[in-house]
This record gives sequence, structure tokens and C-alpha cells, in this order.
Amino acid sequence: MYVVSSRSRSRLGKAVAAACGLAALLAAAPAPALTTTAGARTPADDDRSRAGSVITLRTARVGSPGNPPVAVVPFTDAVYQSCADAPESTSDCQTLGAVAYPYEIGQLEITVGQWVAFLNTVDPDGRDRHDLYEDTESSSAWPKYGQVDFDEDAARGRHYAVGYPQWTSKPYGFANFLEAARLANSLDNGRILSKETTTEGRFTYVTYRVRLSPRTERGMYDLTERDATRTSDSGFVVPSQNEWVKAAYYDPSGVGTFSYWKYPTNPGVFGDGAATAPSPTVLDPATGDVTNAAPQPLASYHASDLPAPSWCPGQVPSGVCTTANPIGLDPATYADVYQGSLATVGQARTTSPWGTLDQGGNAVEWTDTITPPPGGTDGARVWRRLHGGVSNAPAFQMWPSAVGLQPQDNVFYSHIYPWLGIRIGVIGDPGPRS
Repeated sequence: MYVVSSRSRSRLGKAVAAACGLAALLAAAPAPALTTTAGARTPADDDRSRAGSVITLRTARVGSPGNPPVAVVPFTDAVYQSCADAPESTSDCQTLGAVAYPYEIGQLEITVGQWVAFLNTVDPDGRDRHDLYEDTESSSAWPKYGQVDFDEDAARGRHYAVGYPQWTSKPYGFANFLEAARLANSLDNGRILSKETTTEGRFTYVTYRVRLSPRTERGMYDLTERDATRTSDSGFVVPSQNEWVKAAYYDPSGVGTFSYWKYPTNPGVFGDGAATAPSPTVLDPATGDVTNAAPQPLASYHASDLPAPSWCPGQVPSGVCTTANPIGLDPATYADVYQGSLATVGQARTTSPWGTLDQGGNAVEWTDTITPPPGGTDGARVWRRLHGGVSNAPAFQMWPSAVGLQPQDNVFYSHIYPWLGIRIGVIGDPGPRS
């Protein structure tokens, strides 16, 4: 998926090498999401298809503006107060997590239900002019991982549907950055119907109800620009790397190493490998709900000595789940490369220092931070940072030093990697507006 250590690249390389046939395919605490309803159409349905679906987005407020950063060497089990403290042999140290302003970040990842509402709003005629959907995402093409189905004969505003009901509150997992930016634009151009602030213990949350806009080319990001950046200091955004890292790891009470946790679920101990990692989730094999929420801290990732958290929709025969895939992998390779599954959002229950859920494990998430390409690659493409897990990866990918990067429009990887997620942020004070 994104650039990681050699051991992760070697596992993914099996899928890449075996997926040469892919070119032919290219011609819990459930997140609240309101989507178009099934059944006979009514005049109200026609109004919704024109005006846009309504989704609910809950954010965690992140304060302590001007917090200090922490220094990391990519994919190493350590943090430093500054890069001057890193080993002298290190040339790729970077600092993360400093944010000079208060902001908000999604308590949960964007769910499949919310994504389907977005698709039906921005593509009511099912023409997919913005390349937001591919057949590999369907439940028929990929029985275990397919989240979204498409029906070209459906009524206007109903061409997209959740593959199986169990997927509704799972993270959407086939995103690239441009898709995440279009969702942010749809929210930013949409109408905020309500905004409510609540406090739960030491955490502050803001709940927005937003009628999505079909306009996605411009908004917070001008996607006519290949290296689009934020166009406003107020509105819905894809979080930056620093915003994402601060929300996941920075503890304003000073707990951790230089006030940074090792995991988004608990302070851990830097230098001990996975010894203080959270417990891995166990999922209901037919629904993907978390069944072991009692042991805290908890996250959906693949602990080295345990099976990866996994499930397949109960409507699918088990033999199909373990063998059928759209990239032509033989059963043995498929079983080796594709093990972990996405869990129902929020059901792991363990919060970050700011009250977010699932920033450790589940889906890896895009940021809008542009980064130079890795050495030796073509600089013509725009690369962005990602963070967060995943359910198919070991504990080290939940460390703050897991600074992955990926081309913002890598169509190939967004086809073969079903754990690419989105978490929306808010900067400034958008407020209700028409």
C-alpha cells in the first residue's frame, strides 16, 4: 500500500507480482450515517437526489495550540525531542505533531454507509465522471472485501448501495487522496443543518449534520490543481500529517515520552517492540463486530502470534470467502496476503488522548500533507502521507514513526489494497450556512 519497511513490502509484493491480470479490470458504536432509503421512490426522494444526502459527522476537538513536536526516524521504535538527538547516522529524521491552532478531527473513520451517501449525491446518474468507483469494490467481484455495489439500471440517486448490511458501519477502504478531497469538498460546499457541542469526561465533541453538495471539483481543495492544497482557513478538510499525529499521540497532560504515546490507544514503552501494544480485536466471523471489547487497550491489527482479525459476510459461503478475489491470486497466496478485515468503527472503544477511536488499527488513513517521493522514483506524481494501522499489519504500523507515503492517485494500489480509509477534519469555525 504505502511505503513501509522491507518486510511489509515483501508481503505486498506477492500481491503485486501476482496481480498482472488486474489491468483487465481497469477498462459498534456505529457511525451515524443517513443514506437514501430502499423501496418505492417518492417526491421526497427526488428532492434528496437533487439536493444531496444528509450525513452526520462527529468530531473530537483538539486543543493545546502550539504544542511541541516530536522527532522520529521512519519505522524505528523510538522518538526524540528533536532531530539533533537522533543517531548521527540518520539522515531521514523528521518532526511531527506540532499544530499552532485548535481544530477538530473525526472521532471515527468515514463509513461505507456515509461513502455510499456521498456517491449517490455526487454521481446521481451513475456515470462516474470522477473515477470514484471500480468493480473490484463490489461484493460480487470480491466477496470478502467488496463494500459497495453498483447498479446501472437503478433509479437516479440510487446507483450505489452498501454491498452487504454488515458493511454499513465499517470504514470505507478503497480510497485514494483525490476521493478523500472530493468528500471534503462535498461537505465544504454543502449545507450544515445543525452543529452541537457536547462534553464527555475530558473530551469535547462536535456533531454536524450536513447536506452534501454534488460540487466536488472545487471547495477546500481546488482539484484542477494537481498538487491541491487548502484554499481556506475554515471548513472541512482531510487532516494534515501534523493534525493527524497530534490527535493520535500527543497527550496534553504530559503522559508518554516527551508527551507522545507510542500507540493511539496507550502510552506504551518505546524500545520494547510490541510488548506494550494494545490487545488485538476478535471479530464476529459473520458480521465484523468486535466481540472482545473488555480487554483495554484494544485495536484492530495483526499481532504476530495471533490470527489477524477477520470476518466475511455471513451470506457468503466460506469457501468463496477464502478463495474468490478479483486479482487472480491462487488460494495459498491469497490466504497469506489478505488476512485482516476492517471492524465496525468505534467498537474497540479505546480512545486516543483527544477522544478519537480507531486511529490505531482498522484502516490506514490519508492526510493532505504533500511529501517528496521516495528516492529513485519519478517526481512527476504527487505523494501524500498516510497514518494509522492496519488490521492486516503488525503493531509497528501503529507507531508515530510509521510515516507512510503513497501517490495520491495510485489506482493500482487502491484496487488491490482494501484498507485505505478516510478521516475528515475541521479547521476554523464553518458554522451553519446555506
